[in-house]
Amino acid sequence: MVKSSKYRDLFKKKSGIKLDVGCGHNRQKGFVGMDMFKHADVDIVHDIQKFPWPVPNDVCFQILLSHVWEHIEPKYRFKLMDEMWRICRHDGQLLISCPYAGSSLEAAHPAHYLCPNEMTFTFFDPDYRLWHACSYKKPLPWKIITIRTNMTGNIELIMEPRKDKKGKPMMQAKAKVQDYVKVEIKDKDEKKAEKEQEEKLISHYEKRDKQESKA
Repeated sequence: MVKSSKYRDLFKKKSGIKLDVGCGHNRQKGFVGMDMFKHADVDIVHDIQKFPWPVPNDVCFQILLSHVWEHIEPKYRFKLMDEMWRICRHDGQLLISCPYAGSSLEAAHPAHYLCPNEMTFTFFDPDYRLWHACSYKKPLPWKIITIRTNMTGNIELIMEPRKDKKGKPMMQAKAKVQDYVKVEIKDKDEKKAEKEQEEKLISHYEKRDKQESKA
């Protein structure tokens, strides 16, 4: 539910929005910023550990969760993933970056909770055994597109929601259940790698917006 007309105005764009979750003072260019504290860069003031968020269903074509996961209390992490699934378009993507489990970066901040490794997010993808091993309520289904680690101690992921155009969960007829995910290890300059990925995603969505405007 969107709480105010001020927030509703943010979601008028037909092609959807890019949402920077937990943006703080560093909202990324072209994104709508959401954070629990009011700053110049924050468009939606909301505690991201309180659900639901004041964001409509299926409205985000890109969600950025940059160095936020490690600050989320573990008991809220399943709800967090389900909430991002709810607001993500069927053709949208979730971008996650956070410290890698056991890295010096994980231990650098006194308030960090346990950080993920390459297995953690397989719990949200039906292609992997951990999702099927959940005997209680299963998480809403995502698809892992890429996972990569780098020399600075981060793990970065691109995920897509398994949902149809109506926002309903969409499962494969037969999941290719496996134990491990392929990890890309990059040792080149982190900023250069991030810039390349950003340019690739921007190009993809610019093409899509042009196609939608012609339709």
